[in-house]
Amino acid sequence: MSADTYTPESIAEAVRQYDGVRRKKAIGNIVNALHIDNIDVVASYGEDAAVIQNGHSALLLAADGIWSQLMDVDPYWAGYCSILVNIHDIAAMGGRPLAMVDVLSAEDDELMNKVTKGMCDAAKAFDVPVVGGHLHPDAPHNVIDVSILGIAELDSVIYSTKAKSGDAIIAAIDLNGRIHPSARLNWDSVTMKDPMLLRSQIAIMKTLGERHLLTAGKDISNPGLLGTLGMLLESSTVGGVVDLTSIPCPDLDALGIGLEQWVRMYPGMGFIMTADQESVDEVCKLFRSVGMAARVIGTVTDSRKLVLQKGNEETTLFNFCVEGITNITIT
Repeated sequence: MSADTYTPESIAEAVRQYDGVRRKKAIGNIVNALHIDNIDVVASYGEDAAVIQNGHSALLLAADGIWSQLMDVDPYWAGYCSILVNIHDIAAMGGRPLAMVDVLSAEDDELMNKVTKGMCDAAKAFDVPVVGGHLHPDAPHNVIDVSILGIAELDSVIYSTKAKSGDAIIAAIDLNGRIHPSARLNWDSVTMKDPMLLRSQIAIMKTLGERHLLTAGKDISNPGLLGTLGMLLESSTVGGVVDLTSIPCPDLDALGIGLEQWVRMYPGMGFIMTADQESVDEVCKLFRSVGMAARVIGTVTDSRKLVLQKGNEETTLFNFCVEGITNITIT
């Protein structure tokens, strides 16, 4: 079966039922319980990293955990991803990652060694050190969580909450990779790359922030491309229309997968952004200069719905007037 036999509804149903999207629904309740106003906190919940004012600079603080399933299947890749996703969170905000700390729980020394090897390789590749943390040896479960500190100029931070109707929706992904052999919903576009290329790809978001070329942005994370876009639109209280045929993807037929799988995959190196129409060419050119495919895939609307289109067919993936993805209500 050819990879282009999908319909907007088949894509929507695959994304709606994906655990990477569904498990985000509990976030809103936690946010409401933990939210405390502070004059130095410029932005927090709903962003990839909290923004804390420090003079004319912004300290960026984020944390991420790795699914226990990935720890069980491939501890090395889990360790690598624990570093990668945190670096992406800082990059998505237009920042420069400075350092990380971790909390590792492991059932045995062998698994712990594999996880830390993955963490070490990723930290070296991106030149962001792990400077401390906490270890639970002989734990009854295997978990790796990492927190990261970054920095940016306050006026160059890229937020998830600033997309506006009429903006172009841009996806940028490094298509030069492989389906990870241990995790079929992970696209590994990093472990085989030269560290200098990886660092230059991450740095593009900082450049975009400094040049004020984006209105909003997020790294494409566990919910996949469309799930991550949905989170961005929800945070910005807007909607969008996406042309499914415009989504950057590798040769899906050669890989033996359909678009339903591709749009749910964690892409290794990928960002979803919105920009004024006048900035589109420059944004895409910058990503292409570091070997990433970058393309307009849709337009932001004021409908509060994310609509998927393929030719004359269309369907609503998310209706934020009815139900959100994270259900974060604090502004």
